[in-house]
Order: sequence, then structure tokens, then C-alpha cells
Amino acid sequence: MAEGHEPQRYTRTAVFLHWLVGLALLSQIAFGFLLDDLSPRDTPARAGIINLHKSMGVLLAVLIVLRLVWRLRHEPPAWPATMKPIEQSAARWVHRALYACMIVMPVSGFVASNFSKHGLRFFGVPLRPWGPDLPEVYALFNGLHIVTAYVFCALIAGHVLAALNHRLIQRDNVLSRMRM
Repeated sequence: MAEGHEPQRYTRTAVFLHWLVGLALLSQIAFGFLLDDLSPRDTPARAGIINLHKSMGVLLAVLIVLRLVWRLRHEPPAWPATMKPIEQSAARWVHRALYACMIVMPVSGFVASNFSKHGLRFFGVPLRPWGPDLPEVYALFNGLHIVTAYVFCALIAGHVLAALNHRLIQRDNVLSRMRM
């Protein structure tokens, strides 16, 4: 990169939403993976822990929608000239997959909850389920929720490794596009 040349950057709002949603997602995914450790099945505290995970998921879904709307209304900066076409293509596909997971994960969890006899309590306030108690439907959507969590983790790891590669190995300032 030419000396003194600043790469094109994302807007401050896009950067803020990226880091806020990213950190919240990592926390929520970790929370989901730790549910059984935090409150084993068939214990009195289980419902409260599960509903906290669901409530946080609903809030996170709102943030994700906000981020997605912002992204659709604001063109991202151009890729740096230092990025090869194959890297640009891989980055585009990984970003699309990350956004797909950001949508599928909360939607599948919410739909699963609506086909469970337990339903959803939003920070203690019961929300009337719109589906009947159908364990098979619940299992399908809960399974999709869990599989998406693993796919999401793999994509996040790849995203972080690619960012570190650009920062530490290629030293091409790609990461600087996402700083505040």
C-alpha cells in the first residue's frame, strides 16, 4: 500500500454494529453451549437459564436486523487492490454465510420455542406460542439451531483467522477498514 494512503473504511455505524453484534453473538453462542453446565436438565433453575438465553436471543435478533438493514442501505468499501480476486470471492462468500447464520440461528431457536410446551418467556413475560406443542417440529428446528451454532463457530473462526492473516502475515491494512 502506498505510504500515507488510507484504505477505504466502513462507516462508524457499520463498525460499531459489527463489533457489538460480533461480541454479543460470541457471548450468546458460548451461553448456548454452556446451558447444560450452567443448569443441568430436570433442575428447578433450568427454565430460568433457558429463558434468559431465549430473551437474549430475541434482543440479539433485533440487533442483527438493525445491522442487516444498515448493511443493505450502505455500500461497503471497495476491496483493497492488494486482495487477489480469489480472496475477494472467498471473503464475499464467507460474509454471506455469516449473515445467513445470523438469520437462521435466532429464527430457528424462536420457531422451535413456539412448538414447545414451554414456549418463550421474554425476561419473565410469557409470550403466547403461535404453534402447538409438537415435539417433532421442536426437535427439527432446535436441531437446526444447534447445527447452525457449529457452522457459525467454524465461520467465525475462519473470519478471525483471515483477519489475523491480513494483519500479521500479509500486512495489507485490510483489517484497518473495520476499526473505529
